[in-house]
Amino acid sequence: MPRPMTIGEKILARASGSKAVNPGDIILAKLDLCLGNDITAPLAIQAFRENGGKKVFDRRRVALVPDHFTPNKDIKSAEQAKILRDFAREQNLVYYWDQGECGVEHALLPEQGVVVPGDLVIGADSHTCTYGALGAFSTGVGSTDLAAAMLTGKAWFKVPQTIKLVFKGRLPKDVTGKDLILIAIGRLGVEGANYRAIEITGPVIDKLSMEGRLTMSNMAIEAGAKTGIVPADGITRAWAEKRAQRKPRYYESDAGAEYERIEIFDVTGIEPVVAMPHLPSNVAPVSKARDVVIDQVIIGSCTNGRIEDMREAARLMKGRKVSPRVRTIIIPATPAVWSQSMKEGLFKIFMEAGCVISPPTCGPCLGGHMGILAKGEKAVATTNRNFVGRMGHVESEVYLASAGVAAASAIKGRIALPDEVRGDAWAKGVKK
Repeated sequence: MPRPMTIGEKILARASGSKAVNPGDIILAKLDLCLGNDITAPLAIQAFRENGGKKVFDRRRVALVPDHFTPNKDIKSAEQAKILRDFAREQNLVYYWDQGECGVEHALLPEQGVVVPGDLVIGADSHTCTYGALGAFSTGVGSTDLAAAMLTGKAWFKVPQTIKLVFKGRLPKDVTGKDLILIAIGRLGVEGANYRAIEITGPVIDKLSMEGRLTMSNMAIEAGAKTGIVPADGITRAWAEKRAQRKPRYYESDAGAEYERIEIFDVTGIEPVVAMPHLPSNVAPVSKARDVVIDQVIIGSCTNGRIEDMREAARLMKGRKVSPRVRTIIIPATPAVWSQSMKEGLFKIFMEAGCVISPPTCGPCLGGHMGILAKGEKAVATTNRNFVGRMGHVESEVYLASAGVAAASAIKGRIALPDEVRGDAWAKGVKK
């Protein structure tokens, strides 16, 4: 009998043709998908050619998404995108998006059913761990690893140990998957899960939407994790099977599976949080950060640019105006989210509130374009990183939060709780 295994170990065992794997094992595994973007893929394509590459191992298993500087902001970014475009045409890749079809990769691929439950995926982008929300094992790699994967369809892995996160209790109003993962990162630290898999579980997660789960898995890397896996359940199946372009595989951790450790979080009574500069682990309750006056709000990215986030922001902004001192930029993560937002009248709400609406792009998240911060400016963002200079000048500051907190902050002109905008019980004693 094989030893009891976690979900991640089962996926790695299957992909490497093994009956069982153990933490620390070095394996060569077949990939279900590999991907790159307009920053990382040009280097991979160069390495692919330098190593004699003529054809990718499978044109249905390589995805390219020019999302970081979309629309191109300058000549250099345009030439980066052209490298992807020419390679995709040369290789006749099935999964390449451009122009009005392109979205932020880690929102686009799950939405399109390109990644499915049970997959083993590598991507030349650190937030490839997002797909763990589907019950997949997905992790970021370097451009040369992507080049080797495009040539061979395989990658080397060291089987990681697994840390199990258990979220229990009653989820309070306005507390979202973004808050949960920030709280977890705050406890673990930015290196607390280095080269570990995180398994995200518990009765609170069982009720969490796919959007919330994708947000949580997206930020597993901010604790140093290789991947952040949510066990697939009925919510996963209902979401994935109507869009899956390949047959999903469903895995669950065995009773008796070994974990490096188990971290338990009781969420009863907690309030929304922000990650203060300059680390995602520098987490504080929003009520402790209300004195921070801001200049910009970004609602979007591969972390929180999905339709649930658009709706959350619109509910607070409806009939209200954002502060005249706050540039508020709304970035739906994919064309489908953009279209649905327009259909539901969310754009009308945003525009009447005084927001700017952008096409899908990573843009400001990495300090690329569409919302760069000047010296001394402060932003609340639904993105995933707030390192020094991440969104612009090295003397700017980024505060990470959920879409609801970001929208409330845009309206108030400072970091704020959603209930401060509504005037509900949370706001008692809060300065206006």
